[in-house]
Amino acid sequence: MTQRKILVTSALPYANGAIHLGHLVEYIQTDIWVRFQKQRGNDCYYVCADDAHGTPIMLKADRDGITPEELITEVGKSHFADFSEFGITFDNYHCTHSPENKTLSELVYTRLRDAGHISSRTITQAFDPVKNMFLPDRFIKGDCPKCGAKDQYGDGCEVCGANYSPTDLKNAVSAVSGATPIEKESEHYFFNLANFTQMLRDWTTAGHLQAEVRNKLAEWLESGLQQWDISRDAPYFGFEIPDAPNKYFYVWLDAPIGYMASFQNLCDKTDLKFDDFWGIDSDVELYHFIGKDIIYFHALFWPAMLKGANFRTPDAIFAHGFLTVNGEKMSKSRGTFITARTYLDHLNPEYLRYYFAAKLSNSVDDLDLNFDDFSQRVNSDLVGKVVNIASRCSGFIRKKFDNKLSATCVEPELFTEFIAANETIAESYENREFGKAMREIMALADKANQYIDDKKPWAIAKEEGKEAELHDVCSVAINLFRILAAYLKPVLPMLTSEAEVFLNAPITTWIDALQPLVNHELQDFKPLMTRVEADKIAAIIEASKTDLLKA
Repeated sequence: MTQRKILVTSALPYANGAIHLGHLVEYIQTDIWVRFQKQRGNDCYYVCADDAHGTPIMLKADRDGITPEELITEVGKSHFADFSEFGITFDNYHCTHSPENKTLSELVYTRLRDAGHISSRTITQAFDPVKNMFLPDRFIKGDCPKCGAKDQYGDGCEVCGANYSPTDLKNAVSAVSGATPIEKESEHYFFNLANFTQMLRDWTTAGHLQAEVRNKLAEWLESGLQQWDISRDAPYFGFEIPDAPNKYFYVWLDAPIGYMASFQNLCDKTDLKFDDFWGIDSDVELYHFIGKDIIYFHALFWPAMLKGANFRTPDAIFAHGFLTVNGEKMSKSRGTFITARTYLDHLNPEYLRYYFAAKLSNSVDDLDLNFDDFSQRVNSDLVGKVVNIASRCSGFIRKKFDNKLSATCVEPELFTEFIAANETIAESYENREFGKAMREIMALADKANQYIDDKKPWAIAKEEGKEAELHDVCSVAINLFRILAAYLKPVLPMLTSEAEVFLNAPITTWIDALQPLVNHELQDFKPLMTRVEADKIAAIIEASKTDLLKA
């Protein structure tokens, strides 16, 4: 098999709040895919960073009485700790407020400018006369001009769904100071996205996108591409635009460049070469995992920016849907807006990794976390099927055979059948059809348990002269368990690591290279996973409500 060279990113979490379960859908999905690629022997790198610029971060730091730099440092540490405890392993995790990102953002901008893709003009915006700052749409509130609903944002009504301009709001006030905004003129810089209309028509129809995403982009392209405002006025936390004093790059310009910057930071620490991955002639595979709400930025602006600045474009963008909890949008009042940390305080992170894997496909459909289904699936599949194989048979091996497996595999056809499933399971992993892969793996777990039920080692153990048969049966079961652990390694790295200790044998390759363990000494078996308890889920929901009261 030819070794592939792959660079993978997830969308950058915004550095003004905690990681929550909705975020984790993406990072778990990406991490599983990356771990699978590495287990297959591919040269795969996974980079990410905190998205650290913009008005919300500047204002939050001001409210907290700290500098934006202090805020993003503090939030960055908590993000990284949450990711680490969920087994999400980056080859590099960085921050967009970095020297690498400043250099690359300026490079992309100046290349676009010099190629004639940047223009400027004067625009009129809402201005807060108390805070002396221009107001983004989300920082203006008032009455909806369509339905009259109060306390709506400047870009759209959450009650009737109408979209409008902030100037249309009735009784508008600044969400920052409460003052009535005034209108003020300012020169802004624009990226002429329409210059790339034909390039984007070609790129979006060349197999880089899921069908649902491609169809949505076709609608946007059909309606005509507008100039994109890439500048913001001081005060703003971000990078100043070259040759434009007091003008800053809009956060969405430098955020995706943060992928490149994080990789540059990795290159500076290793012998990797930036141009091999990002140069116009790169043959490395480049994939972005994102949520469906940021498709516009990633599938229109980003490829156009890269093309215009003479960098390579992505091979594919993989979008996923939103997370709902018990069939509804995550809600703070119902205690279903759950942070990663609150979950970690009560439950094993690998429960969630498995549950998301079992529900994920390669579509942009939303994913529902139903707590009853969650408990049942984890308890049935992981505890009742997979771990149960080892716990049912390891005791006999330890007590009667000094923890040593038998000298031969007496069921070579069964072992071969489990190995032969690897091509189908690998294809499901590769295509991000994780739910399909989990179903295939659990079907094998059922077969392993059926083998044990048919052979009844507990009954054999009571019969005289059947020691060899007992030894063989339990050894076969342990070998089948090892294959299942190998299949689940991308999803359950911590459980697999503990299984490797018990098996006294690391799993470093893909399944097709596994041979039966014979005459092999095991370590003592320790319980690998306990059942999900209902009171732990109740505690998570209660703690999430309590967190709301503290907020």
